[in-house]
Order: sequence, then structure tokens, then C-alpha cells
Amino acid sequence: MTETSAEPARAPAGAPVGDALGRALSAEHAAVYAYGVIGGKTSGALLRRATAGFDAHRARRDQLRTLITQRGGTPAEPGPTYRLPFEVRGPADAVRLAVLVEQRVTTAYLELAADRDPALRRIAALAAQECATRAYGWQPKIGPFPGMDRGGADFDVAVPTPGAESPSAASSEPAGSAGAPGQETQPEPSAPDGQ
Repeated sequence: MTETSAEPARAPAGAPVGDALGRALSAEHAAVYAYGVIGGKTSGALLRRATAGFDAHRARRDQLRTLITQRGGTPAEPGPTYRLPFEVRGPADAVRLAVLVEQRVTTAYLELAADRDPALRRIAALAAQECATRAYGWQPKIGPFPGMDRGGADFDVAVPTPGAESPSAASSEPAGSAGAPGQETQPEPSAPDGQ
């Protein structure tokens, strides 16, 4: 099993723009997983916000899968579990992760907005706007334009962990499902995020 990154990657010169569609799907897979973790570390209004984010990313993920299939491709499946950029121990970490997830998914959609298909550009623009709005809702702060400056935080939002089973992956949920927000999921500890 190979390890793939959920972070939007830059297309090499001459690469077809259609590759951006697959990277956006990978970012959405990671976002759905991350929001399962976020929901497990929040309650009250934060849990309601996490549930809304989870549902929105799941709907966009499904939309991207359909688009890829309609274009004759085979959509990538999510990893069974993902390694997060830092341990999410409580609500403050959950908020920090949610903001990071939204910024990274926004970046993936900004790349997709360069597609030649006007309908796909519109979908990408609307999705990027939704992500930016959610990020601001989690942490009302105006930062640099998404994708322009990472402020030293150059790491993946989530990376599939080969061979690892999360508690939710071992349940009756389909592989890669993070479960609904509110279910407890333990992320793997990772290196500090540099912020």
C-alpha cells in the first residue's frame, strides 16, 4: 500500500489540469476524516459547526467523485486512516485543525479553478468560497490569500497511514469513513506543526 498526501500538490509543467480534480478529491477525503476528529473533540456550538463542515465536505467529496466518473475516470478511494499534522487534544486544537483543513482545501479548489471547463471552474470557485467562509467562521482572522503563504506551516493536513486501522475504520463503517462528528477518534501523534 502506498502513502499518498492529501495536501494539494502543484501540477508539474505540462500536466493536464484534470489532475487538479483528483487532488481536490484527495483534499476532500482528508477533510472528511479530519472533521470526524474535530467533532470528537468539540461540543455545543463547536460540535454543530463541525457537523456542518463534515456534511459540507462529504457532499463536495461525493460531487467530485461523480464528476470524475462522468469524465471517464476512476475516483480515488480514501485511506483507511490519516495521520494529522498535530495531536488534537481538545477544542482549541480542533479549531486550529479545522482552520488548517479549510485553508488547504481552499488551495486545492483554487488550483481546480484553472480548468478549461467553465462549469468546473464555477464549482471550484464556489467550493473555495465555502471553505474560506468556514475557515473564517472557525477563526475570524484575515490572513494571506489561500495558497500564497503558509507561514512556515508546510505540512500535510492529513496523510493516509498505510496499514493502520483507526477505531472508526475497524467498525462497520466503510473504509476511510471518519464516522459522524461527535464520535471519538484518536489521531496519531506527529511532529509539532512549527507554529
